[in-house]
Amino acid sequence: MEDSPVSKEPSPSTPFTQTGAAVVNDLGSDSEQGLTTTQVRERQQQYGANELAVRLVAPAWKRLLRQFNNLLIYVLLVAAVLAGVLTEWLDMAVILAVVVANAAIGFVQEGRAEHALSAIQNMLTVHAIVIRDGKKQQVLAKELVPGDLIVLEAGDKVPADVRLLHARNLHTQEAALTGESVPVAKNVHAVSADAVLAERSCMAYSGTLVTQGRASAVVVAIGGDTELGRINKLLNRVTTLTTPLLEQMSQFARYLTLVVLAIGLAVFALGLMRGNDPAYLFMAVVSLIVAAIPEGLPTILTVALAIGVTRMAARHSVIRRLPAVETLGAVSTICSDKTGTLTRNEMMVSEVYTQQGRWQVTGSGYSLEGKLLALDQRAEQAEAADKLQPLTGLALAGALCNDAHMGELQGKDGSKGDGPEITGDPMEAALLVLAHKTMQNLSRLQEDFPRLDSIPFDSRHKYMATLHAVAEQVDVSQWFATQTTLTQSAQVIFIKGAPERVLAMCTLSPTEKEQQQKQIERIAAAGQRVLGFAVKWVDGDVRELSDDMLADNIEFLGFCGLIDPPRPEAQAAIAICKEAGVHVKMITGDHAATAKAIGQDLGLEHTSRVLEGHDIETMSDDDLRAQVLDVDIFARTTPEHKLRLVTALQAHGQVVAMTGDGVNDAPALKRADVGIAMGKGGTEAAREASEMVLIDDNFATIVDAVKEGRNVYDNLKKAMGFLLPVNGGESLAIVLALLFALTLPILPLQILWVNMVSSIALALALAFEPAERDIMRRPPRQKQEALISRFLLWRIVLVSVLFTIGIFAAFQWALANGYSESYARTFAVNTLVAMEVWYLFSVRYLRRGSLFKEGVKGTKAVLIAVSLVFVLQLAFTYSPVLQRLFQTESLLLVHGLATVLIGIAVFLILELEKALRQRMSVYQKLKITN
Repeated sequence: MEDSPVSKEPSPSTPFTQTGAAVVNDLGSDSEQGLTTTQVRERQQQYGANELAVRLVAPAWKRLLRQFNNLLIYVLLVAAVLAGVLTEWLDMAVILAVVVANAAIGFVQEGRAEHALSAIQNMLTVHAIVIRDGKKQQVLAKELVPGDLIVLEAGDKVPADVRLLHARNLHTQEAALTGESVPVAKNVHAVSADAVLAERSCMAYSGTLVTQGRASAVVVAIGGDTELGRINKLLNRVTTLTTPLLEQMSQFARYLTLVVLAIGLAVFALGLMRGNDPAYLFMAVVSLIVAAIPEGLPTILTVALAIGVTRMAARHSVIRRLPAVETLGAVSTICSDKTGTLTRNEMMVSEVYTQQGRWQVTGSGYSLEGKLLALDQRAEQAEAADKLQPLTGLALAGALCNDAHMGELQGKDGSKGDGPEITGDPMEAALLVLAHKTMQNLSRLQEDFPRLDSIPFDSRHKYMATLHAVAEQVDVSQWFATQTTLTQSAQVIFIKGAPERVLAMCTLSPTEKEQQQKQIERIAAAGQRVLGFAVKWVDGDVRELSDDMLADNIEFLGFCGLIDPPRPEAQAAIAICKEAGVHVKMITGDHAATAKAIGQDLGLEHTSRVLEGHDIETMSDDDLRAQVLDVDIFARTTPEHKLRLVTALQAHGQVVAMTGDGVNDAPALKRADVGIAMGKGGTEAAREASEMVLIDDNFATIVDAVKEGRNVYDNLKKAMGFLLPVNGGESLAIVLALLFALTLPILPLQILWVNMVSSIALALALAFEPAERDIMRRPPRQKQEALISRFLLWRIVLVSVLFTIGIFAAFQWALANGYSESYARTFAVNTLVAMEVWYLFSVRYLRRGSLFKEGVKGTKAVLIAVSLVFVLQLAFTYSPVLQRLFQTESLLLVHGLATVLIGIAVFLILELEKALRQRMSVYQKLKITN
């Protein structure tokens, strides 16, 4: 990795705690003239370019070789070498083809390099307006240095971390860094040293967007020293964890290899002690090793994961790294960003308060569906008396003192619930939706109340005001219960702003103001943003609006509380997660009260306590680990906090999925076992740091992904439970033949036919199995859970024994009845395949019996696989070419039917075993209960 030049301290470590003039002085700059050309040149040499470090990406050939760095692949290569030793070149070619196919699939799926860092770099702006030598000029953003004076205007991307010197109505969108759902108002006033990033109102940060207003500022940090640069460094340090399945498969492959080699050596040594021919023993041991190695397992693993990827893509989730499919099935905790993930990222008025009562506003986000419901007796009485002028007046003020624009309905079919296309500030958009719910018809408002002038919102006076004429045909009494005497030429001023500021402007008694202040505090305590509204009537032909005109005769209209509402589907998804034993934790940069209110609405478990960023900051890693399981809401968090939270949960053995959409989420997304980024509203940095991307930004899609992940793991277990007994039966038959000096019932080439053709074809059908009905009512599996559980081990032993008995019974019966060794082996191989086919119907359901309509009928994939194997076995048995290759003979029809009956017998025995086991399980539960 290439590091950016190490800089000396370019500015005060906390420029937001000092005045702008002090920061400019410390930086050796000038608040009017800026830096000189000489100073700029010196500082560019000292601090380097305003760029982020670039991590070198591994070349394609290295990524391809990494696909072979797996012990199961090594086992396959050993099998290929052994086949070559036997001069079975066809078998060696088949095995090598499996290895190459497995590597190719992995290379394609994981071929995209980690582009998170370059994605962050793309957030940096290209140009900046700077003042140098007293002249305004445009320069490349990478040429900026600490101390440069820059000018920011609406639409600009902030090119570096800057301390604001002058600001007029400046708002920046910082959601990618802080998680704030709406643009943040900025000013030039210093803040306290413990202010978190989202509260540093005198700062603007690299990569954020100016949504309105203008400002001048001094650059205090560039490149790697910016907040964006800090995240860049975090991503460099974060290590990506391997998945539980890959760990389990690696461990399984090690144990299997050791066991197979140990048995092979023991059999070889025993044979030598008994005086057997070494050449014969070598061939027999090779047969044993080929029989014991599940050559098809890596292929089944890759195909099962690929099928999971395909199914998830159909459900609006894209998997970027193949093993993440299975990891989703092991997820025990989901750490979710709030804004845009659990919520709609669309502001909505949820409560309206006037002096006549309180109303709840129903609906979701920008959807026009919804109504106002009275929350107290005064509101009910006003509705009964049809005296709703204060309510409609507030809605009118919100619609007209507003710069947002409502367009056509979104959604091609214009169906219910589709929100309109709204441009402008999200809170102003919410006021337009409120007006529509209150009045239903906004088309004539601009004609009835044409705007004449306005005072834009400014952080100094904290309000916006608009002056409107009143058309002659308008009956003012339908909108306002005003006490002011109006003339025909009356005009109206609407005021909207910070509730305390609007309240201070209104003509109310001290007692009334105290009552209204309590309402402000009540609404804010519920986690809502509060806006105040007022109106003033003026006579005469006024064309310009000034602050002086708002000094008296202001009538109070009321307040409204706004929230970024939870997604309804997210609430349902969290309920399903609870049933599935998956904990959901909300990690957000928003305020604690807001986060708590949203968490309670979503139905999170632990909502009585919220951990804030400054709490996490003061905790040691041990303290954080001790508390992280008992808290579900984390507010005002930074990228480091999110990373620490994920790490703390993983220290408890949790398999963590982290969802997010901002660049501030990228380090935690990369560290999590499964990073899940938003595809529609998320940043490219978040997507590239993740294993999974939600195309529809729908939290509920995660539930489908977890379900599919569990299904993939179930199907892998079924595939292992299918393949290993086949290999076990073959191996046990060979071992018994060697121990008792019997003729080998199946030759090595015939074993490879069964393992690489029949077994793989049948096992592949299991990869397509649908989820069992109770899959989301089970707790997530433990990360340390053995791949071969006690039950699966018992099933492998039982089925291996049954298969061994079937193989030997067929082989010895044929020999005893005078048939040749080739005929007997053909009979034994077909018996083995028949047992495989019927075992396939049993292994499809591990937790219940298979003797029901759907179980016996099978899926489309099962029927295709069985038909394919039937055709292949006919060719194996009756094709002259394959007879010469595999040393087989044509079977009599009665013997072919006998193999089917043996398979059915194995199926019935296994179903009986299932029934006995289920009865014992019920008995044990009753015993524990009593």
